[in-house]
Amino acid sequence: MNCILIDPLSSKNFWPLCSTRPVADLRIGILKISEKWSQYLSSEVSHLCRPELNKLFPCIIGEENILISGNILPSENVIIQIRSLNSGELLVDHKNMIVAIKLNEKTCKDFIEHYYNDTLSEYLLKNKRVILDEKTDSIEFVWHIFGKNGEELIKDYNLITKNRVSQSIVSNNQFIGNHIFIEEGAKVQCSILNSSKGPIYIGKNAEVMEGTVIRGPFALCENAVLKISSKIYGPTTIGPNCKVGGEVNNSVIHSNSNKAHDGFLGNAVIGEWCNIGADTNNSNLKNTYSEVKLWSYTTNNFTKTGSIFCGLIMGDHAKCGINTMFNTGTVVGVGANVFGSGFPRQFIPDFAWGGASGFSTFKMQPFLETAKAVMSRRNVDLNSDQIDLLQVVFNQTSEYRNWE
Repeated sequence: MNCILIDPLSSKNFWPLCSTRPVADLRIGILKISEKWSQYLSSEVSHLCRPELNKLFPCIIGEENILISGNILPSENVIIQIRSLNSGELLVDHKNMIVAIKLNEKTCKDFIEHYYNDTLSEYLLKNKRVILDEKTDSIEFVWHIFGKNGEELIKDYNLITKNRVSQSIVSNNQFIGNHIFIEEGAKVQCSILNSSKGPIYIGKNAEVMEGTVIRGPFALCENAVLKISSKIYGPTTIGPNCKVGGEVNNSVIHSNSNKAHDGFLGNAVIGEWCNIGADTNNSNLKNTYSEVKLWSYTTNNFTKTGSIFCGLIMGDHAKCGINTMFNTGTVVGVGANVFGSGFPRQFIPDFAWGGASGFSTFKMQPFLETAKAVMSRRNVDLNSDQIDLLQVVFNQTSEYRNWE
């Protein structure tokens, strides 16, 4: 069965992270949403998403296809109902929102045409509906990524480690609890790992340097590094190839990003290829203990999160200098470069250059030169399709750079 993950029409709720990727390419727990579906269904997955994302995330159609909303987090019961669908049947939740639909090659192409023509709602009316017999778990807004990270981390841990044996643990470490899994090639030295409140997963060839203290649930993904004397509070996920130090609490850091020095990061989501300067701190709680509002690219305004805890949201390729201070509920757009003293505004537009004293535009050519230099340090090339997408994001977000 071929699986296609449908990028929700509300994907702007996840910008700036999802201006450069489909929602199902987000990491929450240990795995990306797409990787979860692939494991549960034992199938390769592809994405149905906005035209500018197609080259990097192509849609692959098979003879028989299951199309699933890309913001839904899989569970065993939902999988059972998806597998039981007949061709042409539409699985919806109790709010009548699409969960999945089973289509042959011809009807799948018809579905995709309606998706791109913004006529999907009328198309779906023609299909027989099956009501899901339980509430689906999904993410609807960007802050749900850290908000639901703990639940997903536990689910992913159980999925990944089922019927497997952890690599042996070096005796110079101190362990509390027995929910710790160390993959092949990982190194953990002279550290304290406490899994009494949630599991700890150390990925293949990852490294935990000496003096580190980890309180689960926590995941350090493949080839990632926790530097000397890091302090990690769960639920936190550090993606592949990241380097992280200092204090981190309830955050998700996507792949190839660095927070290598002291400073606090809390209730945060960091994209790919980001760099957080030494002694940078973000506030995750207002002095008034009032509800945090976060910038929304959907409403072009600040929107209530429903929580008193919300820190930093940072899009791909964004960076900040040493001693940067981010206020509670700050959104930093793709490609922004933030530096200087004082607190910058709580929405820093994409490709902004500056800080509290004001901004100019980080022009595409110098931005691309920086991005290429950063990626080359990990032996990765910035290809033409990625450059085209970044140019589209630069153009799409120009309205927010009001100084231009």
